[in-house]
Amino acid sequence: MVFTTAGGGATQESAAYEIDNSLRFNDDDTAYLNRTRSSQSNTTGTFSVWTKMSNVNVDNVLFGGATDVNNRSYIYFSDPDGFVGIFSRTSGSADIAYHSNAKFRDPSAWYHVVVAIDTTQGTAGNRFKMYINGTQYTDWGTATAPSENASLPILNQSAQTVGGGFGASAISAMAEGYMADAYYIDGQQLDASNFGETNDNGVWIPKNYTGSYGTNGFKLEFQQTGTGTASASTIGADTSGNDNHLTSNNLTATDVTTDTPTNNFCTWNSLQERPTEGIATFAEGNTKVSGTSKHGYATIALPTSGKWYAEVKFTAGSSTAHLGLRDIDDYTVDGNTDRLLYRNDGDYDDGDHLNTVTYGDSWTNSIISIAVNLDDNEVVFYKDGTAQDSGTAISHDASNQFIHVGTAGGYSAEANFGNAPFSISSGNSDANGYGNFEYAVPSGYYALCTKNLAEYG
Repeated sequence: MVFTTAGGGATQESAAYEIDNSLRFNDDDTAYLNRTRSSQSNTTGTFSVWTKMSNVNVDNVLFGGATDVNNRSYIYFSDPDGFVGIFSRTSGSADIAYHSNAKFRDPSAWYHVVVAIDTTQGTAGNRFKMYINGTQYTDWGTATAPSENASLPILNQSAQTVGGGFGASAISAMAEGYMADAYYIDGQQLDASNFGETNDNGVWIPKNYTGSYGTNGFKLEFQQTGTGTASASTIGADTSGNDNHLTSNNLTATDVTTDTPTNNFCTWNSLQERPTEGIATFAEGNTKVSGTSKHGYATIALPTSGKWYAEVKFTAGSSTAHLGLRDIDDYTVDGNTDRLLYRNDGDYDDGDHLNTVTYGDSWTNSIISIAVNLDDNEVVFYKDGTAQDSGTAISHDASNQFIHVGTAGGYSAEANFGNAPFSISSGNSDANGYGNFEYAVPSGYYALCTKNLAEYG
């Protein structure tokens, strides 16, 4: 399925307000941003962010604040079971706890999340509000409101974090996925309409916030790629005008991507498994998949028209690996011709593992590319930028199929659908200027992202 935002069932045209960049968090890296705030209102504030979470088996923390294990708060969107909410304690005692009944787990979707807190409100139910894609969420399984005028760690003078929260003893509750257009508004409790709006198709889309930020407020657009100490030239640069820059921790320049709510790129689908084999291991915002006898499927199915290009970098343990096209329900060796796989021995398999066809070079640790021409039902594979079989196309109808990787043994494959998790030595976009590829994109072919799909799919 193709989503610009959660709940959208169709590709949307570009909105007037464009989000150019996002920041990719990998929870295994303990990656996060942080700053220490000065004196401020510690009863009222608003957090807003667009997020596409990847690993649904961890606490995906958006914002946090803490001084120590007994004084800590964090907002999470999709915990290990897919629930959303907030956890907080002061002096060792819980002071606010909200935990949803619904689960939010779609790894292909961008969600807009707004959390607005004002503990000075006389009505307990008004002290904490969460909005998801413009609608206030109210279906709480746990709903413990803070006491009136409570000072919460997430709003007081403690260290503030983005993409990670203070766990049992240290920064340990991390995000896995993407964040874009992140705001902290100091001293105001605002609703989602300040940061988004519904377009003519009924889809919730971003809009530029034009209000005040307060003393410690900030806006993160991830326009810079510098790392480390907070400044206007590093990843955590504040573009609100307040210069409340955040320090980056365990993040690199390649973590700044163009996968955003206004141009959603394909990744691997961390919820899709090949039946009987289980879920593979996913990392780096679902651009990396690894495992033994496990498979990865793209989040976006190929449409019925257009020309599409992607690269996959196979790394250690890639023996017996393959890249190709597959239906989700094709998982047995049954002789069907509804898959096409370029194998590491140089042959391709057009549906029956027993009847492979000699095709190109063998490979182990290489970047293997695929160019799918849905207008003429043709496919060409590339090894390290060189078209195999002298560029002779394989006849194959890939409409509604998924780009796919797998192996009979252990492997690791990093997908570049235009949002590479690895360093690119040259840099090549498609003809529309989208994506960043290691090798030149064949003429007339495009990255799998929602803007291209709206035009050519």
